[in-house]
Amino acid sequence: MKRRILTATAATAGAAALAYGAYAATAWLRYSHARAVSPSILDPFMPAFEVGERHEVAIAAPAPITFEVACHLDLLRSRIVRSIFAAREAVMRSRSARPLQERDFLAEMLEIGWGVLGEVPGRSIILGAVTKPWEADVRFMPVPPALFDDFNEPGFAKIAWTIEVDPLPAGSSLFRTETRVSTTDPRSRARFRRYWAFASAGIVLIRRMTLSLVKEEAERFARVIAA
Repeated sequence: MKRRILTATAATAGAAALAYGAYAATAWLRYSHARAVSPSILDPFMPAFEVGERHEVAIAAPAPITFEVACHLDLLRSRIVRSIFAAREAVMRSRSARPLQERDFLAEMLEIGWGVLGEVPGRSIILGAVTKPWEADVRFMPVPPALFDDFNEPGFAKIAWTIEVDPLPAGSSLFRTETRVSTTDPRSRARFRRYWAFASAGIVLIRRMTLSLVKEEAERFARVIAA
């Protein structure tokens, strides 16, 4: 019995490794095939990009509530998200300077180096930074909005992403997050492409978990207010 269990566990692990390898190979081959979704509030800051991800969900809560929840969400309440962060640290052998703890999402992003590129109060915010995500211990550096699109210092990836909420009829809303990445030279492109093939599965999963968490929390608040 024990041998059968070990054999089944090994087979499951092998199948998972094969599936992950296939995903990584697909991400590698599809790199830089992203298509712009127009119109996008990211267009003024990164009209051309190598990686683009856009995710959205309808939420049964008014836009102001959804936006507030999205900005102040604690992603680490999700065990899956915590596991992804921990796995990256283990694989990349990074030195975590800060212990995992409950955090205000937007405040945390600004504190670690993301800069605000644009904002419509209560509706949208655009954050951007230049960084080297392929390194074990990642640092983020803000760039002034007027200089972001033209930034081309070799050795970096430029990343811009959004929190967006559009009002819908009957007091509901549409929550959206979009991310774009562009590198500044061929060597950085090659390094980021390898990193993206390895890490994109976790990154995309975090984006989707964010949608679920915002929807759950915003709808819960809306029900409390309506009661």
